[in-house]
Amino acid sequence: MVTKPDDLSEEGALPRADRKQVSRLKAVAALLTLFGVGLFIYFIYTVGVGEIIDNIRRFGFFGFAVILAIYFVRVLIRSLSWKLSVYEPYRLEMRDTVPAVLIGEALSSMIPLGIVISGTAKAVAVRRKVPLVVGLSSVATENLFYSVTTSVFLMLGAFTFLRTFDLDDGWILTIDLLIVGLLAAIALIVLLVLRQWHIASEACEWLYRRGILTRLLEAGRLQVRLFENLIFGYYRRHPSRVIPICLLNAAFHALGVLEVLFILSRITDTGATALNAFLLESVSRLISIVFKLIPFLIGVDEAGAQFVAETVGIGVGIGVTLALIRKGRILFWAMTGLAILISRGLSLRKIFGAMQN
Repeated sequence: MVTKPDDLSEEGALPRADRKQVSRLKAVAALLTLFGVGLFIYFIYTVGVGEIIDNIRRFGFFGFAVILAIYFVRVLIRSLSWKLSVYEPYRLEMRDTVPAVLIGEALSSMIPLGIVISGTAKAVAVRRKVPLVVGLSSVATENLFYSVTTSVFLMLGAFTFLRTFDLDDGWILTIDLLIVGLLAAIALIVLLVLRQWHIASEACEWLYRRGILTRLLEAGRLQVRLFENLIFGYYRRHPSRVIPICLLNAAFHALGVLEVLFILSRITDTGATALNAFLLESVSRLISIVFKLIPFLIGVDEAGAQFVAETVGIGVGIGVTLALIRKGRILFWAMTGLAILISRGLSLRKIFGAMQN
């Protein structure tokens, strides 16, 4: 799609119509980030800087090196899962997917709109190996598997909370609604693939026929249809890969639990149990989905860890320290991904530009 220069934003990538939506997202992200910063300051003040520093010292440089290694294995798992989501005649190798995943994770963590562009960033990073639409569809295919396994993981966490602890009626209702919502999401994804429902392209056609976003959808609706066909074609051609990819994503979550268990084993004498680690990781995963607009999940991750830590009886200080240590790990790999992005001559302008074509 050709875009006239006078329709571009200051970044030279977004049409005026989309600029308003981006501006709204930026405003929401800014408010959420301020809220998160306030929570962060509150928890640091409540727990006390001295206690947090003591816990971090107990964790040590060796402990930090271990969780960096654990997360890199998780990156390898997501990279392999993505590699398996590309089918003939196209092919990606691990040397292609690993840097791209790190780039996507860096943008997702660092900027408020990272959730919008992280998938596109991955596809742009491998555009010399596969066409952009193939890269995008393979990322979406892998994300479907990830969404299903994540939903199952969150449901197990929610169910465990209900069966293990006495919670207020409000929390019980909230968790029940979460479980129902996750079941509905899984059912929708499964039916979407099995029945090959072209929901996205049909919605684009509906808007186009009514004169809405016609310029954007003139060619865009055809790209969306091709995008959907590539995803559905993957399931038809490689049904034997479904279980391996689901197992890889399950291993990704299991390593997250292992990371939490390892951190707890070094900063607490009594709270390092598999149950506590599982609950902390499941809540952290939920928060990372709901509050993705907040860079580095500042404040809200600490709030979730504090809630679980109080519930399981290991102390607020342990929960906040856990969140801070993991935030250090996120920062390290985000900087690594950013360095890869810069070294490849990529920029947000180019990624946003790819989203418009």
